[in-house]
Amino acid sequence: MTAQVQDVLTFVQQQAPFDQLTHSATDYFVEHLEIIYVSGQNQAQWFRSEQPQLYLVRSGHFDLRSERGELVARLAESDYFGYPSLLTGEPISNQLEVVQAGLVYVLPQDAFDYLRREYKPFEQYFVRAHAKRLLSSHYKESASGWSERPVSELMNRAAVTLQPQASIQEAAKVMKKHRVSSIMVIEHDQLTGVVTDRDLRNRVLAEGLDPARAIREIMTVRPKYIFENNRIFSALHLMLKHNIHHLPVLNEDRTPMGMITSTDLLRQQKSDPVQLIGRIYKARSYGEVQQLAKEIPDLLSDFANKIEDISLIGQLLSGLSDALTGRLIDLYQQQHGTAPTPFAWICFGSQAREEQTLHSDQDNGLLLPEGVTDEQRDYFAQLGAFVCQQLDECGIRTCPGNIMASNPACRGTLSEWCDRFTTWIHAPTPHAMLNCKIYFDLRFITGSDVLFGQFLHHLNEIPKNELFYAAMAADINVNTVPIGLFQQFKLQQDKHKHKYLDLKKRGVVIINDVVRLYALQAGISKANTLQRLRALKSHQVLSGEDIANLQDCWRFLTQLRLRTQIDREGLPENCINPEHLSSLERHQLKEAFQLVKQAQQACAFKFARGSL
Repeated sequence: MTAQVQDVLTFVQQQAPFDQLTHSATDYFVEHLEIIYVSGQNQAQWFRSEQPQLYLVRSGHFDLRSERGELVARLAESDYFGYPSLLTGEPISNQLEVVQAGLVYVLPQDAFDYLRREYKPFEQYFVRAHAKRLLSSHYKESASGWSERPVSELMNRAAVTLQPQASIQEAAKVMKKHRVSSIMVIEHDQLTGVVTDRDLRNRVLAEGLDPARAIREIMTVRPKYIFENNRIFSALHLMLKHNIHHLPVLNEDRTPMGMITSTDLLRQQKSDPVQLIGRIYKARSYGEVQQLAKEIPDLLSDFANKIEDISLIGQLLSGLSDALTGRLIDLYQQQHGTAPTPFAWICFGSQAREEQTLHSDQDNGLLLPEGVTDEQRDYFAQLGAFVCQQLDECGIRTCPGNIMASNPACRGTLSEWCDRFTTWIHAPTPHAMLNCKIYFDLRFITGSDVLFGQFLHHLNEIPKNELFYAAMAADINVNTVPIGLFQQFKLQQDKHKHKYLDLKKRGVVIINDVVRLYALQAGISKANTLQRLRALKSHQVLSGEDIANLQDCWRFLTQLRLRTQIDREGLPENCINPEHLSSLERHQLKEAFQLVKQAQQACAFKFARGSL
């Protein structure tokens, strides 16, 4: 054996998947490869679209680009490319750009096919590598959708501002001059308030206020805002959630840059979620609320056709559920009198995570102050029963587990709620773990945010020991992903013999559970799964690669789940028939399940080890 061949053999043996294969596989690879030197001058002769081959980089640097010139991958020593076309039979579409000339090992298609047939781990390695690239590239491509663009692209004028001591009349003149419906109030170059044309109507004209008074008297103080580099959908979600129609845009120094309005957003897409939210908040009767709720399914279906990443539908649907809940509570108080004490209506589960789907049910409760009387409890019992019944009639069905404010167990004082959480944490039975998976995803809807803030503070003070975390990890691993031997799907079958995969139970729920556990240990109070993952980056409990994988898997599985609901395939809720997917999507789905399984096992190992 020559020194050159030995050098190649040693290098290849150190690369995946050959480091896990027998020497015969490595020997076959080395015997059939060709070594080429690739530079900018000769690359055209080596990379021909009609001849798919496997390439392994030994030295040099190369950029793999799509037909549109977008960067697909940065290639250096030990990186493979060319395998997607070998696996799928589809034409080569990507192009290679030489950054630094170097050596590349080339394996022809017949040799690649032989290794696939004879060595199953070889095939699995490249199938997974291809699916993993698809997972990441899918969301790079979705960035071209309107919802993923930065907020700064919506602004068509600089910020229109005034100082807080300016008069109301001056504000009206400035708004007329610039033809805007709002103005930002700034002090020391920082945003302190907002005045809109609605404020001029309701707080000035309707009240007969002297227009010579200062605008600080009528402005909305501490307004919601967004940073210029945030995506457009984040702005839409913020406006839906808080029922606002004007949103200031700030730069990273918190200097006002401009204002975006609901009209700006509506120009980007033809669905009208902003106006529907507004109409819900203005509904004058229970019947009107129910009529508006009937528009939601069609609205969501139409909206899904306008955006690339339909997993964002969960945020929109949760915002609509928040609006329905808030308006029903307001209407009840108008008819039956203002609540006798402060209260906080809170939600749990998917609504709290802002990850609702068309099939999500209710999970809610009432938080009451200490010292509430029996008579006052009766008021809230009737409020809880009314709102839950009305939400059901609006299409948000009642919870099979009775986790609703209509249930006395889901109405309690701060100490009563904290006692329940303490019991679950200190006695982690399977039933307690089920409760923790639901109730530890919680979010404030309406009422007293001060009372809710006290609740969160007390929850964080409850000590959580290693036994609790180990019990949660063990409970998470009771569920399994639907992948069997040789990467085959493990399908379920309904009474009509329809075969399917449960994307929620066998995928999305596992990710939610894993991320929740890490977030609880890190003391992260956010409920949304993707927000929790972003927050975990600074806690060093998961690697950056693990976080990115979980984010991609969660989006992909949620995407498929929502698409199935919107397309109404006739299968059980949250389920999909993989035979209806393309071959590439099936590869992608298998890779997602495999990554979920790895995260599940790593979680069990980490927390079970801590309990020893």
